Amino acid sequence: MDTLSRDDAWALLTEWTQGDSLRKHALAVEAAVRGYARMSGANEEEWGIVALLHDFDYERYTTPADHPFRGCEELQRRGYPEWVTRAILSHADYSGVPRESPLEKTLYACDEMAGFVTAAALVRPSRSVLDLEASSVLKRMKDKAFARAVSRDDLRRGAAELELPLDVHVGNVITFLRERADVLGLRGTL
Repeated sequence: MDTLSRDDAWALLTEWTQGDSLRKHALAVEAAVRGYARMSGANEEEWGIVALLHDFDYERYTTPADHPFRGCEELQRRGYPEWVTRAILSHADYSGVPRESPLEKTLYACDEMAGFVTAAALVRPSRSVLDLEASSVLKRMKDKAFARAVSRDDLRRGAAELELPLDVHVGNVITFLRERADVLGLRGTL
């Protein structure tokens, strides 16, 4: 594969992922990772495609024995370069692939945080990311009952791997998701 195509990545995601919430999660992580790519001067298109595909196999392969390994096998079969599959493997702590590159660290940091920020936006009266503040997300992190499946340690570790204070990372992700609020269903009543 000479060049990565977002259209091809989207087609693969929608072929393998029927659920709207998982598709929206992929789009939210893509928005966040693209934002960080812009901030760092990296290739936004390439980083975005990796983010879009990071969980594309999750509906078919839900166990740690299979996800994201089976998806990466499919990407290899389709000619995706090794740096793409390596980044996707590295987002799973249990894969044994350490996060080394800026892309790998960014994907990990944005994966759970994009989901957590989305959840925090959807419980607001406005159901919107447009009036969500980092302080509100940080407060939600202290509530163990809120989005209990999300590891707070993972959220903190992601920010640390980016060498950013947690509140700055949260604020960045909110900003990046605001740019795509309509596509993500996060405009709410605003």
